Amino acid sequence: MEDNQIPYNTAAALLDALQEWGVSYLFSNLGSDHPAIIEGLAKAKTAGRALPEVIICPHESVAMSAAHGYALLSGKAQGVFVHTDVGTQNLGGTVHNAARSRVPVFIFSGETPYTMEGELRGTRNTHINHLQNVYDQRGIVRPYVKWEYDIRTGKNVKRLVYRAMQLAHSDPQGPIYLTGAREVLEEEVTPCIDSPEKWAPIEKTPLPSSAVEKMMAALGNARHPLVITSYLGRNAKAVQQLVALCDTLAIPVIEQNASHMNFPWDHPMHQGFQGREWVEKADVILVIDSDAPWVQTLFKPKEDCQIYYIDIDPLKQDLPLWYMPSTCFYQADSCEALDQLIDAIHSVPLDEEVISERYERLARAHADQREQWKLREKQPEDGVITAEWLTACLREVIDEDTIVMDETITNALAVTQHLPRTKPMTHFVNGGSSLGWAGGAAFGAKLAQPDKTVVSLTGDGCYLFGVPGSLYWMSRRYQVPFLTVIYNNQGWNATKQNLLKLYPDGAAKRDDRYWVNFDQPADLAKMAEAAGGAYARTVVDPQDLKEALQSGMEAVKSGRSAVIDVRIAKISNQKD
Repeated sequence: MEDNQIPYNTAAALLDALQEWGVSYLFSNLGSDHPAIIEGLAKAKTAGRALPEVIICPHESVAMSAAHGYALLSGKAQGVFVHTDVGTQNLGGTVHNAARSRVPVFIFSGETPYTMEGELRGTRNTHINHLQNVYDQRGIVRPYVKWEYDIRTGKNVKRLVYRAMQLAHSDPQGPIYLTGAREVLEEEVTPCIDSPEKWAPIEKTPLPSSAVEKMMAALGNARHPLVITSYLGRNAKAVQQLVALCDTLAIPVIEQNASHMNFPWDHPMHQGFQGREWVEKADVILVIDSDAPWVQTLFKPKEDCQIYYIDIDPLKQDLPLWYMPSTCFYQADSCEALDQLIDAIHSVPLDEEVISERYERLARAHADQREQWKLREKQPEDGVITAEWLTACLREVIDEDTIVMDETITNALAVTQHLPRTKPMTHFVNGGSSLGWAGGAAFGAKLAQPDKTVVSLTGDGCYLFGVPGSLYWMSRRYQVPFLTVIYNNQGWNATKQNLLKLYPDGAAKRDDRYWVNFDQPADLAKMAEAAGGAYARTVVDPQDLKEALQSGMEAVKSGRSAVIDVRIAKISNQKD
């Protein structure tokens, strides 16, 4: 049969289903398992039939991070197409990141052909088809995906895609993984038009009325109430509702390990990002959308503190060991819950004098805290750039609408304290713990919001984990410019800090020997220039910093990515 006579097949139906669902991009690293996919894309292009655009990704982890970043800004899962077991393995920790961040992603991988002697179209025809045959390919990602399945026939492939998307977009959201061997992708099927709108995600869950009454009574009578949140800001309306609740009741807010901008950082009720003193004196705590509002070996609430836990997954069912003793746990959508709490305020007797006094006291504490933070922003006099000075200079370069993808890890506190964000959906942190996320996420965010300026903040270790050769090649190829600022302390400070928690007076500290430093640092910015023509600068002198950042931003606005590698204080004297 001639190529132009190849019938409509499973691969074509799979692509059509993704188009019908509204997928815009397929972040793809294609291989020997994808001939039917590639042919389907080519035929659609020739015929002028719309399908999602393919973004070639030279490394799979960048593909997954880009889909992650796109979903954060759009709320929609995109496709990530990878190659059998090896491509799936190359996704690495990025699947963990999407799972822990509750981000929907549609991952498709081929599987090695299951026929060997030409019995079906797509049969094995190269030696690697043997090498890539494993017992349980889906098991590679099973702990991290909401659903995984193998296409058995093309006759129901559209339903599989719709089910996958329904699950990925239902709270708690997350990635899914679908596989298909070459033979099944080649299977002839009858074209059909289905209705993906009949596969909508589950509706948002509100609080039971008894819970609203109980929490409002507790908050109304509290002397030291507190709100802790980490990812409420995934819904911009929820941020507005939390502001309204805290304004009315004068409740301080702590953002603990925040992965979103959850509460305007300049608001008088915002009390920062470290909650020990607030948690220990609180008599009522509302935890809303947070995985770890405190670490019990470091600090925890009083025994008689009332704790109300609201979350889309309040028991963290995918975590084998997790507990956060609380008065009540409620599985509910944070925005729906806040709407209900605000509606119930009028039904609770409030002591306006107490609330007014508390508001004024908290506003003073907020102002005093910010003044203390500003004292750390002074231009260095010893010639060594600090994270605080770097962040203060960056603040002068970006505006309130700039989207910041933040993977500064041990310098994250400096960023949050000195780069205040006031608008929802303008500051994101990896909700997982696998490094190398920010660059790919910035690429995806820029695709989702092409009219916005996007900035990636990263440590030097994270920058290298992010496969910059692939990332900046993609940036130039698809004209997706963004600014990268590297907080380069020439090592892995997180590893050192964790060691010191367990061995504060050990041999490693005594001898300053941690095996975490890069005592011959690479020219990180030049990597991006070589791979994708990025504007590249390395900054050592504090006097050059503002000009370098401004030049980088100007390059981005002209359509060219920029990497500013800023050498800050080293983490070690490098005796390894």
